[in-house]
Amino acid sequence: MFASASNRMPGLVGQCLVAFVSTTCCLSLKAAEPVKGEAKRLDLGGDVTLEVLYIPPGEFLMGSTQAEKDWATGIEGGATPGTIREKYEGEAPRPMKVKDGFWMGRTEVSVGQFKRFVAETGYVTDAEKPGGKTQVYDPNWKITAKAPPHPWIPMPGKSWRDPNFPHPLKDEFPVVCVSWNDGKAFCEWLTKRERQAGRLPEGLEYRLPTEAEWEYAARGGSKESYAFWWGDDLADGEGRLNISAIDFLPGRNKTWPLAKAPWSDGYAFVSPVDHYGEKGRNGFGIADMCGGVWEVVLDHFDPKGGHEELYTVKENPQPVCRGGNYFDVPGNARIAVRLGLQSEVYSDSRDGFRICLGVPKRHP
Repeated sequence: MFASASNRMPGLVGQCLVAFVSTTCCLSLKAAEPVKGEAKRLDLGGDVTLEVLYIPPGEFLMGSTQAEKDWATGIEGGATPGTIREKYEGEAPRPMKVKDGFWMGRTEVSVGQFKRFVAETGYVTDAEKPGGKTQVYDPNWKITAKAPPHPWIPMPGKSWRDPNFPHPLKDEFPVVCVSWNDGKAFCEWLTKRERQAGRLPEGLEYRLPTEAEWEYAARGGSKESYAFWWGDDLADGEGRLNISAIDFLPGRNKTWPLAKAPWSDGYAFVSPVDHYGEKGRNGFGIADMCGGVWEVVLDHFDPKGGHEELYTVKENPQPVCRGGNYFDVPGNARIAVRLGLQSEVYSDSRDGFRICLGVPKRHP
């Protein structure tokens, strides 16, 4: 594809994570520290579970090379050339360090998992509130030379319960049409639930990952600045991710327009979480980090690039989303791609989220 450029757990934090993996409810400091890829399955009630994996502290390169950006906006990558979008990735790959180990959801939060949260709390998402709306697929969209390339429109009455997909909604799909606020609320519920059950020690909480944690996890332990977690070659992504590919749109004899992966990934719209199994998991065992749905993270958007520590702004905050989605061309589903959402209440049928368990990271 192109030439690649090479480019937490001390003290109380360590004790807390050790306690989490202890087989007893007490804060045992004698249990072995978790190892990379160690999995824990959380019981959400109602026969619904959620799996998290341990990711140790480490270093990585954040961002992309100019060669990668050139490929992204070329024929195979298909991203729109001449925009500032690729500049959001930063001037060049930058060394970053994640100081504390953390646990991360193997997959994005699913419809079934979010449904459990709502059933137990009665939570109302931003899209469902009076005056709320969400971006969804327009079933009347026509693929013509003059048609807009993005057939998404704001529509009231739609939400995570009905994202206007042209096919039935399933519990195993990643939940979409949820805002940054909604993702945070899910994490706060899970923190409270696990703490009340005696399964979560003090000093840790469930939350959205920071942007640095997300990209570190997405790269799967690689120290190189690759476009995708498996490397730079798009062809090696076959059977690993859900993006715009050779799949007919439901009820139509056409695929998504513009550039696409030259194979069928089985789904024109969203695919079930972890659908691609072992082949779709990176070096940390995390699934669906490229394509699928955009994942909102804890940071506010800085157009100059991502940060090692949590980044916040006081005025007009725009949450960062990462990872691309099922509609994206290959160049927009790379690890380094990052965008800012319109606001903390914005939601879209291409956006979801993934949880993290780690030391608290709070906005002022």
